[in-house]
Amino acid sequence: MFNFKLKSILTCALPALGLMACADNSPADMVTAETVDKKPNVVIFYVDDLGYGDLSSYGATQVNTPNVDALAQEGIRYTDAHSSAATCTPSRYSMLTGQYAFRREAAILPGDAPLIIDHTKPTLPKMFKRAGYKTAVVGKWHLGLGDGFVDWNKPVKPGPIELGFDYSFLIPATGDRVPTVYLENHDVVGLDPNDPIEVSYEKRIGERPVGTERPDLLKMQADLQHSRTIVNGISRIGWMKGGKSAEWKDEDFPFVFTDKAKQFIRENKEQPFMLFFPFNDIHVPRAPHDMFVGKTSMGRRGDAIVQMDWMTGQIVQELKAQGLYENTLIIFSSDNGPVLDDGYADGAVEMIGDHDPAAGFRGGKYSAYEAGTRVPMIVTYPNGLKNPGESDALISQIDIYRSMAELIGLDLPADEAFDSRNILPAFLDANAKGRDYMLEESFTLSIREGNWKYIAPFTGDTPDWLANKTVETGISDTAELYDLSTDWQEQNNVIEQNPEIAKRLADKITEIVNKK
Repeated sequence: MFNFKLKSILTCALPALGLMACADNSPADMVTAETVDKKPNVVIFYVDDLGYGDLSSYGATQVNTPNVDALAQEGIRYTDAHSSAATCTPSRYSMLTGQYAFRREAAILPGDAPLIIDHTKPTLPKMFKRAGYKTAVVGKWHLGLGDGFVDWNKPVKPGPIELGFDYSFLIPATGDRVPTVYLENHDVVGLDPNDPIEVSYEKRIGERPVGTERPDLLKMQADLQHSRTIVNGISRIGWMKGGKSAEWKDEDFPFVFTDKAKQFIRENKEQPFMLFFPFNDIHVPRAPHDMFVGKTSMGRRGDAIVQMDWMTGQIVQELKAQGLYENTLIIFSSDNGPVLDDGYADGAVEMIGDHDPAAGFRGGKYSAYEAGTRVPMIVTYPNGLKNPGESDALISQIDIYRSMAELIGLDLPADEAFDSRNILPAFLDANAKGRDYMLEESFTLSIREGNWKYIAPFTGDTPDWLANKTVETGISDTAELYDLSTDWQEQNNVIEQNPEIAKRLADKITEIVNKK
């Protein structure tokens, strides 16, 4: 039986296998002026920590998401779509490289981590650029920046621009980590050179108050991990000194990010473009703007979902206003499953009511069970969908890379995005088939084959902070096997009754891990 000894997707111990080399441009890939205007635009909405049951189009009743629901009504709504990992950095890494995160030891990163994607190798935005596209990323990054120590007072690179994005406007890591500043292309926005930024994740620096000493300054209390430097009434992970003029205000995120995305759309409407829009919502700290406060009975988390829906609607409305919507393929999904208490006392647990963010699936963010990666996913493309409706195709976000290459007419070499599969028919037809099998990453590895779900045994360590979270990790020192056709909530481990199936799936994981 395959005994998986990866420490975790968060603290991984497998050696990095690296990314395979590929030329950024080849004559066969280039497109002519006559064909450029026929190619569809692509917009990827990537929500943070949104669960399968967090949208009204997926059954939620305590929150209303009319803008996302409109996409579901017009497009394909998937019932078995998955992020490639149960945490954020790994799933983003896989989407942008077409490779599983364990191959690069991709983990949840501190705010000052170096860029985890090799900028000399192929990426999703570079692939679009080869086909004549303009590319942009607007929102939360959390894939590292620079090549070691980052001096935030100078141009920060390598980063998104070196990965193939023509334009980048982002928060460097997450909303709960310093530095709490916007980065536009290579530069911190609004920085006063007389008040330079310093960041530390090892020791306290500067004179800013911290959450453990000044709880009276906080909008919401936090656990010890999130109780360091206070910015905008919210304590964060890590310490920050200086940069006062460049600080963001969390409540402004919906307007700042949507305005930047809309500006990119307007400026590039005459040519094909790819916009990657990774939300900060509904990740902690949840600090929705007053415009959305009180829109649900679930407090900050529910109101952040409403805020996310509004932002989606604003960008779709801009596409329509510019006459681009009909020829734009939109992918809407989430980077992992849901979590309620993730470090801040924001009422998410106490005010949940009858709402079930996981829609009955077991687990959530960080978990090997289905709710760790089974997420809402919607695709719209008025000019290209063959059959809208509900799809039960098995989908992994890692396949966006090769499927989009097929959409825009690029033939990729075998060593580019080599874990990704071309399942474009499933992106365009609700009746089409998706994957035969699918790997899921968490603290261990799991694999889906049809309705069979195998979770590899785990013998590594989990991070200390996980002990403070009420999360079913799904890890065990013995393997687990579930038949989702009769046990979709993963309650009955049937590995003893089906040893041949378990061995076949364990061997498949070994084959994937050893792929070069």
